[in-house]
Amino acid sequence: MKGYYFITDSELSLAGNENDVRCAVSCGVKVVQYRNKNAETRQMYEEAVRLREICRDSIFLINDRVDIALAAEADGVHLGQSDMPSLAARKLLGQERIIGVTVHNLAEALQAESMGADYLGVSPIFQTATKPDAGKPAGIRLIEEIRAQVKIPLIAIGGINHSNAGEVVRAGADGLCAISCVVAKENVRDEILKFQEIFSALRR
Repeated sequence: MKGYYFITDSELSLAGNENDVRCAVSCGVKVVQYRNKNAETRQMYEEAVRLREICRDSIFLINDRVDIALAAEADGVHLGQSDMPSLAARKLLGQERIIGVTVHNLAEALQAESMGADYLGVSPIFQTATKPDAGKPAGIRLIEEIRAQVKIPLIAIGGINHSNAGEVVRAGADGLCAISCVVAKENVRDEILKFQEIFSALRR
């Protein structure tokens, strides 16, 4: 869970999810999350199966949908605060699969860790238009606060770009995700590599 963490976005993508995921995998991204809020279940399942094949050498997670994760043989799920509780998801997924949980404050982070989350998505760090219901940005102080009390990996998300990624890493994030400034660009691979270079330079 270190470095750039890739999340798909069908609405923002210029080239489509499959192309974007191929780009991510080709430049060494270790974690790919398939998120598609608007797809019907069958469409989501079929696309997840195709993406699973592309991600054979990367961790492949499904956003929200435990059923899709199981059916597509994904490596796990990422859950929001309004999704299935992580304890219930664990009963269905078993101990081997990964469960990530989005948190917006320290209390949620501590609770998620105590309930067995494998990593936390800390959000939103900065103002973001990608997820309208993300809430008020917390700034890097939230990463620092959670890092001081939580042992599992932290993935920062929300309004992150090439100019502010450095401060996110320095605050203690194990990984980071930026969606719009990657998938909405002409060269997805180059944009990802820029983030990986920032991360590598600060974590040597």
